[in-house]
This record gives sequence, structure tokens and C-alpha cells, in this order.
Amino acid sequence: MPTPAPLSAEAPSDAFGTPLIDVSALVPGARVLVKDETRYASGSHKEPAARAVVARAVADGHRHVTIATCGNYGRAMATACQVAGVECTVVLPAGWSDGGEAMQAAGARVHLVDGAYEDAVDESRRLAATGDCVDGNVDGPYVEAVFEGHGVVVSALRAALPEAPAAIWLPVGNGTTAIAVRRQLELLGWNTVINGVGSAGNNPMVTCWPGPYRTLPPESVSTTDHNQPLVNWHALQGDEAMAAIAATGGTVIGADDRELCDARDALAEHGAFPTAAGAVALAGLLRTARSEGLVPGTHVVVLSGR
Repeated sequence: MPTPAPLSAEAPSDAFGTPLIDVSALVPGARVLVKDETRYASGSHKEPAARAVVARAVADGHRHVTIATCGNYGRAMATACQVAGVECTVVLPAGWSDGGEAMQAAGARVHLVDGAYEDAVDESRRLAATGDCVDGNVDGPYVEAVFEGHGVVVSALRAALPEAPAAIWLPVGNGTTAIAVRRQLELLGWNTVINGVGSAGNNPMVTCWPGPYRTLPPESVSTTDHNQPLVNWHALQGDEAMAAIAATGGTVIGADDRELCDARDALAEHGAFPTAAGAVALAGLLRTARSEGLVPGTHVVVLSGR
């Protein structure tokens, strides 16, 4: 593979145009690149997964997809369905995100339920069971399409970088992205460490690391304006994701709201504008850099939503 030209402050790295941005100035002595997945039309890194799910559903003859979301996957699925001319129903916990305005703007029907994300998942599965729509959730019948879509980021890095990065820093919610990234790393033969970062105290992958996986009491998690998309009392694929991260020699850590906001604000100076939750992976890297330092080599940080 030919060696690409050195990265500028911002360099497009895949067919969708989401850039790599050099933010090494944030950690003197280290090379840190941000993969700004917020540049997708939906503003969410989950858009390739949503597109893959919709394509598979259409191929199977379905014209209506339903999912549960805290925000990011809903925006991604609404956008993907709109492009494909497919109906979309998004189930959202009442009081979370923007109430579904962005999803409605993309043509989705928004169904609000009392409770948490996990309650929204249950309701979306109930709707799918009626036969009027197909389950497009991350652990539903199109889970392999979800993994395929989330793996796009690794293919993009292969095209943009002359060698494997030392580490990839990812957000953790349900664990889906970590599993997908691990699969693609194995296919490439890259010995890249995966580090997962979530909301401190508000995700079982964070609280249980390094294992065994256990769900949290639902009443123990706390949502704020900054951490909402990161909060789970049950990570749907958490056990498998923890195993995937451990297999690379990586870790799962938590970041608090202050650290989320600090990471978001630091990125603005480099032309990246995620939400605080969308900057969680950088928050984890910065915490690690302060406390123990980073391993040598290139570190890639995935931004997840704006």
C-alpha cells in the first residue's frame, strides 16, 4: 500500500468525507488524530451502520424499520431511511435528547415512552412484533449489518494511515462499535489496542471492567444534559464487547461530565464540534495521558455525535 502524504490539520479519509484531524497539540509528545464521525449528514458515527441495516431490510422486502435510541442511532436511522425512501419509527425515552425533533425533521415517526433507553428497546421490539415493521436495533435480526457498518471506520483508517495505529479510542454504550472494530482489526491483521470510554458510573461496561459483566440497578444510573447518549443500565452487547476490548490489551474507563465538556471545548479549537457526549473518547484519552501517559505510536480517537 502506498504511503499517503502527511496529514494536514484536516484530511478527508473515506468515501463519506469524514476527516482525520491532527490534535497532537493537546497531548505534547504524542500523536493523536481525531476521526470526526460527526461530519456524517445525521451528525452520528452510527450512520454507516444504519445505512447497512436499511439496505439489508430493503433487500428482504421491508419498507418500514423501527428502532430504539437515546439520540445518535435515531438520527442515523432516520437519515438512512429518508435516503432509501423507507418508513422509520424511532422509540425514544420521554425527556431525552431533543424530543426527537431532528429525527422528525428527517421524516421519522417518533414514539415517546416513559422510562430509560432499555424501556424504549422493549417497546420498539413490541412494535416490530406486530408485523408492520422490522426490528433494526443494534442486537436485532440485522446485527451483522450493524457490525459491517461500524467497521467502516477501520477501513477508512487503513486507507489514510501508513501503518496500524497503536490504539483506537471509542465511545461505549451498548458495546456494538467495539465488537465491530475488533473484527475489522483482526481481518487486517492489525495489533491495535481498543480503549473504550463511557460515562463514569453510568454504564455496566465501565463499572464492571475488567469483568465479569453485570447489569446495573436501573435506578443507579443518572442522566444529564451532557451524558445522555452514553447512559445504559444494560449494555446490550456489553459482555462480548468487553471480551473484544480485553483481547486487544485495551481497557474501559469512565469520564465524568466535567471531562466530557473539557474535551468538547478543546476540540473546538481544532475545528471539531461534537456534543460533550460525542467527545467522550477524547475525554478518556486525556484522562489517561494525565494519569499514566500514552503508549508510543499513533492514537486515533473516534468522535461520535454532534
